[in-house]
Order: sequence, then structure tokens, then C-alpha cells
Amino acid sequence: MHITFRVLARNKMRSALTMLGITIGIGAVICTVAIGEGGSQQIRDQISALGDNMVWVEAGGRTVNGARTGNDNTKSLTNGDAQALPAEIPLLKSCSPNSDGHIQVIYGNKNWWTHFRGTAPQFLDIRNWPMESGANFTDKDVETEAQVAILGKTVVDQLFRPGEDPVGKSIRIGGLPFKVVGVLAPKGMTPYGWDQDDTLGMPYTTAQRKLTGQNWVDDIFCSAVSPEAIGPAQDLASRLLRQRHHLRPNEPDDFNIRTPTQFLQAQEQASHTFTLMLASIASVALLVGGIGIMNIMLVSVTERTREIGVRMAVGATERDIQLQFLIEAMIVSLLGGVFGVVFGVFASHLLATTLEWTMQIPPVAIIAAAAFALFVGLFFGYYPAQKASQLDVIEALRFE
Repeated sequence: MHITFRVLARNKMRSALTMLGITIGIGAVICTVAIGEGGSQQIRDQISALGDNMVWVEAGGRTVNGARTGNDNTKSLTNGDAQALPAEIPLLKSCSPNSDGHIQVIYGNKNWWTHFRGTAPQFLDIRNWPMESGANFTDKDVETEAQVAILGKTVVDQLFRPGEDPVGKSIRIGGLPFKVVGVLAPKGMTPYGWDQDDTLGMPYTTAQRKLTGQNWVDDIFCSAVSPEAIGPAQDLASRLLRQRHHLRPNEPDDFNIRTPTQFLQAQEQASHTFTLMLASIASVALLVGGIGIMNIMLVSVTERTREIGVRMAVGATERDIQLQFLIEAMIVSLLGGVFGVVFGVFASHLLATTLEWTMQIPPVAIIAAAAFALFVGLFFGYYPAQKASQLDVIEALRFE
């Protein structure tokens, strides 16, 4: 080790340039992994925002004169279905019916056209949607068809003055007076570009009896007990609904069951593939750096041929000479790897600040980078070390 550092110090510029290739390679790999992991984390956050292990049942299509209509055309989903699903399927911990549409909302001299949802109180837990102020409506409100509402942040911004508390205020929805009992926390845009905060909620019985005039529901939102239970719960829910709707074996479903996580998980898989591609491209810099190490070590063997001859003449074995040059290659590569990790972490934070992009550097990436740097030194240093150990002692002593 002492001889290695002495040799590196004797050729500072050459050693620094040799390390630079490894430094850039390791730094590039860490940056690409950080970008990919950041993208994956954003997708995982979107999955979490969609709901708590959500299973979404929506009204399906129907056949009219031999032609299948699109979704949301059947009227067979009922409040009873929403109650039967968690009662008969233990893998579903809660369900909420949903009757929705668009409506005009008025407060004072302001009005806003927005989306409304008639749901059960459990809907907010299913969607992982906390309250910002006030409280959610209750099961009692559902039973009494109470005219109470909870507002999304966009609706609040459009109807109320900045800083004004909407809780306790009376607004008009579809011409009927409603009391605002709570304000939803901001949820932001969906992956499809829809503003989730441009909405208001109310008891589903109120929505059905006083706004839509329908006794069926558009959707049923359910929450599975765990991520692993989503698939089995989906199958059981399909069987139960077919039984409740009296569908014969040859009849198509009059409903659709979706798990929105499937779309985002496909996005996450694409993100992993993209990260792997970027890391593969960045690893080319590591290959170039390794070739640089081999080149410099071969030059070093040529320059130190006489030194090698003297060492062997006074008792150094081939193994000693080989080990000496392998250690030198690995030290150069490892130092380049350390500087590369520092460079990669710094560059990742700089990109995160500049591009406002989430960056995540998993510890395993740093450990893998250091291990790979050692492997590069070992792999590309082996041939020069082998060549040095096989020099003829007499010829090496005669070398000028």
C-alpha cells in the first residue's frame, strides 16, 4: 500500500486523469439511478393517492338491438350491492356507493360549475383523502338524507374570499341549501390530468333523492385488506355481483371491476426499464475508465521493468509482483469510485434543485458503485499485473 501511494504521488497528473474516467462513470450511474428511483417514487406516491388498496366497481355497458353500449349505461349497481360486498367478502374491509355528476354551486354573488359525489363517509378512508378543516359527514347524515357538503380546495378558492372559513356557511347546490361541514385537503392532479380538488361531497342518499333522482349508483369504491388481497377480492366481487344481478353463465357482466394501480404499476415498470437503459449507457463510461486503467498500468509496467527485475532478483515471487500491480489498479479504481460517489450525490442534488425533480439515491446503489469500481480495477488490472509477473529477471535488469 505504501509503495502504491508513492507511485501514484510520483505521477499525480497521470493518476488523476486515470481516476477521472472511473469518477465520471460512477457519477453518471448514480445520477441515472437517482433519476429513475425518483420517478418510481412519484409513481408509488400516485398509487398511494389513488386509494387504500382500492377496487373500483363501475356500471358496465348493455346490449341495445345487438349493439353493446359503452360503460356507465347499466342501472343494475345498487346501494345493496355496496353493502353486500364488504359483508360477504372478508377481503374487502369497506365499500362506498358513488352517485356523481356536475352541478352549479352558488355562494353569495359567486357561482362555480363543479363535480359532485354522493358517497358514504367511508369514501375518504378508501381514497386516503384527509380533511383540512371541519369534519366529514356521518352515517346519521346518510340515514336522514341531510343537506350537508364537504368541499374540495378548488371549489373553496372559487366561491370564498382568501382566508374565509367555509365551514358552517350555507351554499346552494342545484338550487337547494347545503351546510358546509368540512374542507378536503388538497389532492392535486390525477395522472390523467384531472383536478381532483374541483369537487364536493355529500351523503349518497341526498344526492340520489334530491339531485339525480336515481335509485342506482354509478360506481362502488372498495378497499381491500392488503395489496395482496386486491386480485382475489376482485374475483370474488365479480362472482358475487353476477349472482346478485342474476346473470346466466353465457351473459356478459353488466359491470366492470378495475384496479387503478395496474396502470401506474405498468408506468413504474416502464420507469425501471428506462432507468436500466440509462444506467447501461452510463456504464459505458466505466468501461472507458477501465480501459484507461489497463492502458496506464501497461505503461507503468514498461516504465518500471528494471524495478521489477531488481525486486525479483532480491527474492520477490511472481505472486508478489502480480499482487503489487493488482493493488495499484484497485486503489486507482477505488479512489475514482469514491470521488465518483461524491460527484454523483452532488450532481443528483443539483439536478433535483434545478429541474425540481424528485431524486432518490438508494444506499445499495452506492455500495454497488464501490463494489463495481473494485471489480473494474481487478478486471482491467489483471492483465498488466500478469504481464509484469512474467518478466524475465535477466532481461528486466538489462532494460534501459
